[in-house]
Amino acid sequence: MFRPLIKLLRERGDEVEVTSRDYAQTVQLLELHGVRAEVLGRHGGRSRLGKARSLTSRLRELRHWARGREFDVALAHGSHELTMTARRLGIPSATTFDYEFAWLQHQLGCRAATRVVVPEAIPPDRLERYGVRPPKLRQYPGLKEEYYLADFEPDPEALAQFSHDPARALVVVRTPPDVSLYHRRSNPLFPQVLQHIGRDERVDAIVLPRTTEQRDFVRGLGLPSVQVPDQAVDGQSLIALADLVVSAGGTMNREAVALGVPVYTTYGGRLGGVDEMLIREGRLIPLSDPRALDLRKHEHRRERVRRDPAEMLDLLLGGL
Repeated sequence: MFRPLIKLLRERGDEVEVTSRDYAQTVQLLELHGVRAEVLGRHGGRSRLGKARSLTSRLRELRHWARGREFDVALAHGSHELTMTARRLGIPSATTFDYEFAWLQHQLGCRAATRVVVPEAIPPDRLERYGVRPPKLRQYPGLKEEYYLADFEPDPEALAQFSHDPARALVVVRTPPDVSLYHRRSNPLFPQVLQHIGRDERVDAIVLPRTTEQRDFVRGLGLPSVQVPDQAVDGQSLIALADLVVSAGGTMNREAVALGVPVYTTYGGRLGGVDEMLIREGRLIPLSDPRALDLRKHEHRRERVRRDPAEMLDLLLGGL
């Protein structure tokens, strides 16, 4: 999301510093997109105790790193540590997210933030529990992916590292967010989807795992139609080149929607306002049985919606 915003800020002469946690493929993805970041803190894993320790550690590291650097504003996407640090240092902050039921994250991050920017699809009354009301609350039309993918065109070379028969349907699969506190229930549907797709001779499937454990699990299944990359890849290009996306998460679902690619969701948590809207509009298909997957080549795509990232930047920064 921040790639085009960083570009806009630097083009107008602003100085921008980026921080990141060392979690899963985040650092690799930053490198892939040419974003230099200061790596501070690690993910806390599955347990609440681990997450609490991680929060304390990252707050300490962020505060130490930011103190005395004379920042004018802090921008975050769902990073409660950043808005909490900014508030303690007296720096105005804006945070944005598009899933409203990450309760603890938003209780901390939204209350600390100066401004909260979310999609219009999220009913404002769902945010009041986090102390978010106008004028603190600002909302934007559409999906955040329609803003940051506005200038995106897929790179055909993204497929070069994979084996793909053009006669087969190309399916991109995203694993569940197993370590998220808001996704505690198991997702038995996802392994069923893997077994169904992975043994279909009409399909070439590329599974994009979140963690090393997920990568090893999927590879261990020995499914002939499934490939798993060793490291972070250009997932947006793979989605754009795919015939179908099946995702148990959120961002890849919405990237597929924004790129006009048919997409099924196996998400096992509580649906947020954005997914509710996309399902109503028929742009996101909830899946309950793997046999319902339309595993064929799709020649026709929905028309893309491209929105101006400068409008997003103005919502985040305007008046701070």
